[in-house]
This record gives sequence, C-alpha cells and structure tokens, in this order.
Amino acid sequence: MRSFSDATGAEWVATAVEEDTPRHHGRWYLTFRPAQSDVEYPLPEVRWQNRQTAERTILTMSEAELRRRLRIARGRRPSAAAV
Repeated sequence: MRSFSDATGAEWVATAVEEDTPRHHGRWYLTFRPAQSDVEYPLPEVRWQNRQTAERTILTMSEAELRRRLRIARGRRPSAAAV
C-alpha cells in the first residue's frame, strides 16, 4: 500500500487486491481509493503473481506513473467527477 497525491493535491492510496478466482497466477491487481474513502477504482489489467511482488512494484512506481494510472482508472467510472 502506498499513499500519494493526485494533480489537485488530493490524497490517494494505491494497493493490490486479491481476486477471488481459482486461477493460481495473476490473482493480484492494482486498485486506487481516496485516502478518506472506501470507494475503489480498480485497474484490473495491472496484475501480479503474489502480494509481495505487487507491493514491491507499487512502492517503486513513480508518482507520475501512479497519477497516470489513477487517471485511467477514474476515467472508467461514470461518477469519477464526484470524487
């Protein structure tokens, strides 16, 4: 899990969530949420084999990359402008 600020200064959390699936690979995917909310903005095409790899990758992503991926995830939600 990693906290960062978006372009407007709002605080967000990037984390990995495990998908409930019988698959043994690619079960973890990237998701974002506002720091003070439980609303999730998933980016399911970004996947990892296990939690350790996901956490390491998220920790090493630049803030610019996190912001870029957040824009993509927010753009997929019709109510993204409300948050």
